[in-house]
Amino acid sequence: MIIENRTVVSLNYRLTIDEGGVETEVEVTDESNPFVFLFGSQSVLPKFEESLEGKTIGDPFDFRLTPEEGYGVSSEKNIIQIPISAFLDASGKPDAELLVIGKVLTMNDHEGRMYRGAVKEVNDDTVLMDFNHPLADKTLHFTGEVVDVRLATLEELQHGHAHGSGGHHH
Repeated sequence: MIIENRTVVSLNYRLTIDEGGVETEVEVTDESNPFVFLFGSQSVLPKFEESLEGKTIGDPFDFRLTPEEGYGVSSEKNIIQIPISAFLDASGKPDAELLVIGKVLTMNDHEGRMYRGAVKEVNDDTVLMDFNHPLADKTLHFTGEVVDVRLATLEELQHGHAHGSGGHHH
C-alpha cells in the first residue's frame, strides 16, 4: 500500500538541524515508538507529507525542509513584554520556578488560546517572552524509513487523526 490521502502512516525517523555546520539531533523515533499520523489530515507540515507521498513500507527517506517549509522564520512581533503580575505565585510574589531564562511556559491570551513561549529576560516589572517556534529559522533534515501504511478507519477519518498503537487514544 502506498502513502496517500486517507492512510495511516507509521515512520521511524531522525530529525536533525544544522547549527553552524554541525548536525544537532532534535528527535528520534524507533520501532517501539514510531511516529504515526493520518495522511492528508493537515496534522503535519505540508512539505513533510509531500516528501512522503507515494512511498510504501520499507522505503527509506532523506529530505530537508527550509525554514519557510518548516516552522517559519522568527519574527520580532512574537517577542513580547508581559507584566510580571502574570507570573505571581500563591503568595503574590514572582514565581521563581517559572521565571528561569530559557524555560518554556504555556500561556493563554485573553481569548483563551494557548501559546508556548520561552523566558528570555526577567525584569522588575516585566518578563520578555519569545513565542516564536523553537525550530523557527532552522532547516529540518529528516532521515528514516516507512514502517507501516494502512487504510484509515472511518472513525479515524471522522476524528481527523490516527487511533491505536502509536496514534491517539480515546
